[in-house]
Amino acid sequence: MPRYPSTTPTLFIIGGAEDRVGRAALLRRFVRISGGRRSRIVVIPTASSFQDEVVASYREVFTRFGVETVDVVNPDSRRAAHDPEAVELLDRATGIFMSGGSQLRLSQFFPGTPLGEALHRAHARGTVVAGTSAGASIMSEFMISMGDEGITPVQRGSQVSAGIGLLKGVIVDQHFAQRSRYGRLLSVVAASPNLLGIGIDEDTAIEVVDGSRFTVHGRGGVIVMDCRDVTTDAPDARRGAPLLVSGAVIHTLPAGATFDLATASLVDFVEQHPDVEVTLATAKH
Repeated sequence: MPRYPSTTPTLFIIGGAEDRVGRAALLRRFVRISGGRRSRIVVIPTASSFQDEVVASYREVFTRFGVETVDVVNPDSRRAAHDPEAVELLDRATGIFMSGGSQLRLSQFFPGTPLGEALHRAHARGTVVAGTSAGASIMSEFMISMGDEGITPVQRGSQVSAGIGLLKGVIVDQHFAQRSRYGRLLSVVAASPNLLGIGIDEDTAIEVVDGSRFTVHGRGGVIVMDCRDVTTDAPDARRGAPLLVSGAVIHTLPAGATFDLATASLVDFVEQHPDVEVTLATAKH
């Protein structure tokens, strides 16, 4: 059995609206892999417009799971992102949790600052770095900061900004099915075919190990878009026009699926039921 916390770089990326009141299975999993009762968790509520409420809510959940140390890091400017006390809190944490809200607020204060560097150090040493909604989008090197919703991809329907860069080679979108974000993610990936698109439903998470593979947890699904071999008119289409995207490979992954990011392929699937897990199939490498 694995021991937690481990020294393996681990990300826990949630698609938003995770259960905090009932079983709170995703947050329980985050606490477990962060060290359980021995966890030292830091909450980053910076993206939210209701920061006090966010801190109180997550502190209550993590305390309910037995965590005794829950600290807060919340810069309100790039100058504040140089605060050595805040940096020290991240350097001591075994779990870091970034809340939802506006990912543009996170991108203002973390990339290229001492706090951003502390997040990278934490990830490298095995601290579990988690984020929900906006906190999910910021994980990748590039992120969708705003965009049109709907099924059909359209030219220039999304805006891309810098993320924190903890997860390379992908772009993450959240609230995926609930807010109909298929088109906006596909438009970005079609125009940047070196990136895999990962869309995560609400109350659903991917647990990414060593930047190379992830396992799906939670109630919804995860979509992976692979556009490395597509035919597209993205370089030439007029603004607002529906995009031609032909030949994309789409993976739909429920809880229990493990996916290899390097090969863009399914490597394992354990079907999960509410009270029992039965191994039904295993895909070979």
